[in-house]
Amino acid sequence: MLSAQQNDFITRVGPGAPAGQLLRRYWQPVALVDELEGPRPVRPVRLMGQAFVLFRDEAGELGFIDRDCPHRGADLAYGRIENGGLRCPFHGWLFNVKGDCLETPAEPEGSKLHTRIKQRAYPVVQRSGIIFAYIGEGEPPAFPEFDCFVAPDTHTFAFKGLIECNWLQALEVGMDPAHASYLHRFFEDEDTSESYGKQFRGASADSDMPITRVLREYDRPDISVDPTAYGFRLTALRKLPQAQTHVRVTNVVFPQAFVIPMSAEMTISQWHVPIDDTHCYWYAIFTSFTGPVDKKRMREQRLELYELPDYVSRKNKRNNYGYNIDEQNTQTYTGMGFDINVHDQWAIESQGPIQDRTREHLGTTDKGIVAFRRQLVRAIESTLEGGDAPMLISVDQASGFSGPPSIDGIEKAGVDPVQYWQEADLARRKACDWAAARLTEPAGE
Repeated sequence: MLSAQQNDFITRVGPGAPAGQLLRRYWQPVALVDELEGPRPVRPVRLMGQAFVLFRDEAGELGFIDRDCPHRGADLAYGRIENGGLRCPFHGWLFNVKGDCLETPAEPEGSKLHTRIKQRAYPVVQRSGIIFAYIGEGEPPAFPEFDCFVAPDTHTFAFKGLIECNWLQALEVGMDPAHASYLHRFFEDEDTSESYGKQFRGASADSDMPITRVLREYDRPDISVDPTAYGFRLTALRKLPQAQTHVRVTNVVFPQAFVIPMSAEMTISQWHVPIDDTHCYWYAIFTSFTGPVDKKRMREQRLELYELPDYVSRKNKRNNYGYNIDEQNTQTYTGMGFDINVHDQWAIESQGPIQDRTREHLGTTDKGIVAFRRQLVRAIESTLEGGDAPMLISVDQASGFSGPPSIDGIEKAGVDPVQYWQEADLARRKACDWAAARLTEPAGE
């Protein structure tokens, strides 16, 4: 367990907060590309307790600037896209994507006031359906050449969802391979051929055994945590009959993402991005190693649960996450429906707006969480001292990262689990056009 001071040290993210200073050194997802489609490409964004406005000008250029107009503080999120920038409706001051003030039309003819006005603007890029911004000091790090960033647009799909609690407890669910055997337990196995777009509903690779059965019947995984250049690799082994082993390889990418298998054909790269100390968004990129992603189907599946424009779950703490006692007795372990996002949201939010880690008692299966917190503390302390931190990589270093391998499968009797997941990852890449074209040795070993 941690002290209250230690808990604040790793959870609070506002300007000046230690963890906030660290996270500002990294690119942060701030919106889906979809959110800027339509007649008015302007979105308010709250990130780590600060207010911004994201917009796309008439030329298609992205801008990410402070939200309060430098004239008299009006809300630029209500601005108009016109004349090469975003215009404040209060007095017509106009700002381009670089934060330059182009016009102050209410001023006298010939006024040069606009030349002395600068709204702070931040680097912003579009990657795989997500818009990332950098609000820290100095130059931002490069993007590692992970699968989610190098796969063609046809083979990726991005989505997000709101979680009403601190970012760290949301992230830590992805470092916990053991919870799936209970939180995501289903009492009956569905037809795995109908599992497209659904996590923990298909068959494990190299078998016809439903993942739901694996999780339900074999609930004591042997978990190992191995440090890598990008963070950690977690391997969970479940012993099956006939000397077989279920092998699940997931990854923690510092400082706030994980990469996990969704199915035999897709992986999920997911970030947990602080809105403030007590709210966050998850952003995910689904990456396919087979055919193009059916984006329309994936989006429709998720919009059954998430409501626009703020991507709020229709099942939440205000309606008890849809809890039904009859369902809990006969169909699902939680009684909260068949979408595992609801299960995760309940588990995360039920810990409180900021989990009180002075009261927790970690077990053996929490070794990934322990390892990550130690790395997080070291990185925060280094940042406060003006030092380095993991994954602050250069463009030259970016190409040294690939994958990371994320496998969920069943190895044959007598095969070493490490050998199995390495061979399974290689076979999947060789069979995939875009991945085969860039095969390298696994990074970060």
